[in-house]
Amino acid sequence: MKRRTLDLAFSIGGILFGGLILILGLVLQNQSNFASTYVKDQFGQQKIEFTAVEYLNGEQADAPCLVTYAGTLLDSGKKAECYANEYIAFHLAAAAKDAGYEGATYATIGSVQRGIAADIQTAKDAGTDTTKLDASLASVNGLRETMFKGETLRGLLLTTYGFSIFGDRAALAALVCFIGAALLVILSLAGLVHFKMTPADKVISLSH
Repeated sequence: MKRRTLDLAFSIGGILFGGLILILGLVLQNQSNFASTYVKDQFGQQKIEFTAVEYLNGEQADAPCLVTYAGTLLDSGKKAECYANEYIAFHLAAAAKDAGYEGATYATIGSVQRGIAADIQTAKDAGTDTTKLDASLASVNGLRETMFKGETLRGLLLTTYGFSIFGDRAALAALVCFIGAALLVILSLAGLVHFKMTPADKVISLSH
């Protein structure tokens, strides 16, 4: 086989393959841009703002991300993760502790709720005053409602954070594609140069 033929085949193949990788990179970059823009636009409509530093207290003041983002709008996946895991989670834990049910969640407080309701029914059947039990049930109902709203918002924020991570990974993959495409084109151009410089009658042997 003539060396020039081999150089030309590899060069053209490299350019074509580099073009395919470039297209893949552009698609990935487009998806990354969409994820980033979509997350920012959606959060922008919510107008969620991080608490200013001077108003942070307790464990919140020790959370690096809350201090870093203090006073800024929640507008990215990383900020959503911070707000969910450090701000909302802190307030939910504090609410459960203040109500006397430290460590409780929306799921676990349900059994407490049902237990108090059963005690109230038992007291009513026995003709006993249920004032304290009614107050306890009202407190637990309020706590569970708080847990429901807080955990729902937290879950939505963490889902959005996960969505943003896909965007970040797509951006990284796009960068790898761009670099790969550039290298292939450079090598292919070098192959074309070698093709021009190689004598037309030079032959290489493909046999062992």
